[in-house]
Amino acid sequence: MATENDINEYDAISKVIQHYIDGAKSGKGELMKPAFHNDATIFGYVGSDLFAGPIQGLYDWNDANGPAAAIVSRIASIDLVGTVASVRLESDNWTGHRFTDFFNLLKVHGEWKVMNKVFHLHA
Repeated sequence: MATENDINEYDAISKVIQHYIDGAKSGKGELMKPAFHNDATIFGYVGSDLFAGPIQGLYDWNDANGPAAAIVSRIASIDLVGTVASVRLESDNWTGHRFTDFFNLLKVHGEWKVMNKVFHLHA
């Protein structure tokens, strides 16, 4: 059974993921940065090409891709254990694309930060 503290943690994690969504909507990687740890990484395939490396690659791609004003995103799940969490996010119409993202978060110095993002770009 979830405690009040757990509920607050779920809310805090949701707010972190909202930074990511806001960055997607605006097309500004800078708005995503508060969600991610400075050493975060990203991995996934774009067609047959592996998109992998430091999270700056996501910010750069997002800036080049431009605003996704019509994006629709929903948190499908949050799995929380102590100072670690995993979030599944479904996003549709990110400039015509559909993504499933898995974020691994760690509570660092009292703040939730995404440490790693793995994504699937749907055909």
